[in-house]
Amino acid sequence: MAKGSVVGNIAQDLGLDVKRLKSEDAIPNTVVTMINIEDADSGENGKVKCSINDDIPFALRSTSNNFFSLVTDSNLDREKESGYNISVTCSDEGVPSLSSSVTIALQIQDVNDNAPVFLKKTYEGYIVENNVQGISIFTVKARDADWNQNARVSYILEDSSLNGVPVSSYVSVSADSGVIHAVRSFDYEQIKDFQFRVKAQDGGSPPLSSNVSVKILIQDQNDNAPQVLYPVQTGGSLVAEMVPRSADVGYLVTKVVAVDVDSGQNAWLSYKLQKATDRALFEVGLQNGEIRTLRQVTDKDAVKQRLTVIVEDNGQPSRSATVIVNVAVADSFPEVLSEFTDFTHDKEYNDNLTFYLVLALAVVSFLFITCLVVIISVKIYRWRQSRILYHSSLPVIPYYPPRYSDTLGTGTLQHVYNYEVCRTTDSRKSDCKVGNAGSQNVLIMDPSSTGTMQRIQSEKSILDEPDSPLEVRN
Repeated sequence: MAKGSVVGNIAQDLGLDVKRLKSEDAIPNTVVTMINIEDADSGENGKVKCSINDDIPFALRSTSNNFFSLVTDSNLDREKESGYNISVTCSDEGVPSLSSSVTIALQIQDVNDNAPVFLKKTYEGYIVENNVQGISIFTVKARDADWNQNARVSYILEDSSLNGVPVSSYVSVSADSGVIHAVRSFDYEQIKDFQFRVKAQDGGSPPLSSNVSVKILIQDQNDNAPQVLYPVQTGGSLVAEMVPRSADVGYLVTKVVAVDVDSGQNAWLSYKLQKATDRALFEVGLQNGEIRTLRQVTDKDAVKQRLTVIVEDNGQPSRSATVIVNVAVADSFPEVLSEFTDFTHDKEYNDNLTFYLVLALAVVSFLFITCLVVIISVKIYRWRQSRILYHSSLPVIPYYPPRYSDTLGTGTLQHVYNYEVCRTTDSRKSDCKVGNAGSQNVLIMDPSSTGTMQRIQSEKSILDEPDSPLEVRN
């Protein structure tokens, strides 16, 4: 047998270009490519053996004479290794052995097998109360180990509610960047913190997602002034603390109690005596608000003592409230009442006077408006009645007044006259008709008689003319 003198020739049925797997989820023993080996020698010189480099998830298997298949030897993971350079070396069994090699570049195709992963397990964000709507709080971030569209992450605010209100009315999240924005202005005194969840979803098909818990903490701002709980400030009555004249130094008169709904140093309160009737007699504790005597109370001290205490918080800028404390230096209540009665009565008198003035003004205004309405109503009613009577077409109703005669003969008319007056209800003129003197029916009365009346009937009976005139003679 002659020595092999021809170098083996390696050919690939798919050529020497870069090969790409269909997907990274290929199962073991999946064929990557076929390799055809040709050696012109014969016998032992023509027998060929092939091998590939180690530490790669591939294997080279002989299928038939001069044909080898490159197959996957284990599961592939593009996220660990996105591509391989596979070196195939073939040698014959001649002496000396001749060999040839070729390199196959293999790229792994991505499969959406990884969900987005947030950079933190939980997120915490801080925002100062009374914020501007739409301000950004912080950013959540997630990464996807896949490639291209499978690694494109979008952020979604998961549906939930806070005290019956949708979380979307508190915050929003940018789909592309993951920036969380405040939808409303927060008030620390109403809500101090709240939690919600954000979902990160990739663009694969089907998409994969993961979520993370987010907690928002509202930071306090010094937006509330202290509130004085005691002594209670009343508008109508006078409240005074009583101090006996035998009180020693350090006697506890009263204690100013105040609170601040803010938190932290914004709620730290200090008490100061701003004004006093006698500043040398009382002092106020800076931290506790206790009012105590600085010296021994004497008989020369005034009964009425008025203290003005200011309460300040420790915020920046600080806020404050003032309270008036009335102190009575006396040993008995009658003495206190005699001193404070004038002030109380004056205040009550002023309050009552103001009330009665307002009431009187309201009554006068009401009466004026009522009278005005009544007058206008009467005017309108009369005008309407006159218009109705003027345009009516009522029939003429004659009126026949009784006819009378002068019986004594001392009047200007010694004869009987008849008058006929005709009027209508809507007429502006009257018709009067004067008739002849009538003497048919005359009633004669003799003054010398005792009341006997004689009746003279000339033509008709007096019963026929009930409206006939009567004449009485002396």
